[in-house]
Amino acid sequence: MQTLHLFLPCAAGVETFLAQEVQSICGITPDDLRVLRAGVMVRGNWRFVLLLNLHSRLAQRVLVEVAYAPYRQEQDLYATASAVAWEQWFTPKQSFKIEITAQHSPLKSLNFAALKIKDAVADRFREQTGVRPNVETRWPDARIYAHLTHEQLTLYIDTSGEPLFKRGWRTDKGDAPLKETLAAAMLAASGWSQGDGSADNPSGWCDQGVPLYDPCCGSGTIAIEAAQIACRIAPGVMRRFGFEKLLPFAPREWQDLLTQARAQQCAPRAKVFGSDVAFRMVDFAERNAERAGVASAIEFRGGDALQRLPPSEHAGVMLVNPPYGERIETAGVAGPSGSRESAQTEDGGDFFAQLATHWKKNYAGWTAWMLTPDLKLPSRMRFKESRRVPMWNGPIECRMFRFDLRAGSMRDKPAVK
Repeated sequence: MQTLHLFLPCAAGVETFLAQEVQSICGITPDDLRVLRAGVMVRGNWRFVLLLNLHSRLAQRVLVEVAYAPYRQEQDLYATASAVAWEQWFTPKQSFKIEITAQHSPLKSLNFAALKIKDAVADRFREQTGVRPNVETRWPDARIYAHLTHEQLTLYIDTSGEPLFKRGWRTDKGDAPLKETLAAAMLAASGWSQGDGSADNPSGWCDQGVPLYDPCCGSGTIAIEAAQIACRIAPGVMRRFGFEKLLPFAPREWQDLLTQARAQQCAPRAKVFGSDVAFRMVDFAERNAERAGVASAIEFRGGDALQRLPPSEHAGVMLVNPPYGERIETAGVAGPSGSRESAQTEDGGDFFAQLATHWKKNYAGWTAWMLTPDLKLPSRMRFKESRRVPMWNGPIECRMFRFDLRAGSMRDKPAVK
């Protein structure tokens, strides 16, 4: 197949890390990609489609651009969609679905716009083959994405199917689970899974055996992502993809890539730890880790984050996704119910201030990263962050704060933005 233009959407703030990941996966130079708002454009081929679906931890989908044209009215959308050779991607015996998004589009109805594109696709098949394919809104064989700006239409074929954060291993989860793609982004931003560019950390702390610990692990998403990275388990090795139903799909080529990915799996060099105050969540995390193939690479324990001592004799990296304005129980031992319901402890104290005191007393030498929408969190913890990374958790604008822990006050340390 000819050169393809791929678009990989991601959470806002993750674009640079995704671009680095794409270069590593595909072996390309920066000239072959372009970093955009909430995504990366890549020039490549069909093999890139397979590799990126299989190995990307940060992308939400892998979309193939099939049309890009100006428009003023709905009939322009019909004309552009009619000119696309959809018969090269799927057959009239297969079902399809149109999904549409817009930014500052002058059109009054996105539903009507989607209907015009759907009619164009169906009419194209009828003209080419004499048969119109069916529309299936829940489980289509082919997904077509349309994006409208003020004056441009872009059409994509989706090759992922289910979003890429659905790795295939998480069935046990809490009330507000962190998406696997965002957990991977936190690991990349921390420098633990992707190098931070320094001479002593070109490829990630995990390759150098630096421990990782999540003291509020919930159902284990961060710890499991970290363990899979340490074991070099491809994130897509356990699931199915939309491209398996598209016409360019070659099963033998895909099986070769799966075989290569499984051959790269190895014992981890870095230890991964997780703990949670709720026994139920620890149980969920252990079952998820078992399904993800990393049960032996993670040590999960119950315990209050305000009381647990470092799980490793060597200083490492802590990665924390704390609750956003919910209650935090600190019963002293792991309890049977959920652990996150407010930012206050049972005795009325501020959880984060107490956590900072606990860290300064017991975690000297560790590096802590915390994802939060609270820009005043460092002052509440009486910490001075050494770095802050903008990152979005769905619609919530957050910051990842880095704290270089040492005994005593840290307010005199300068921040790096």
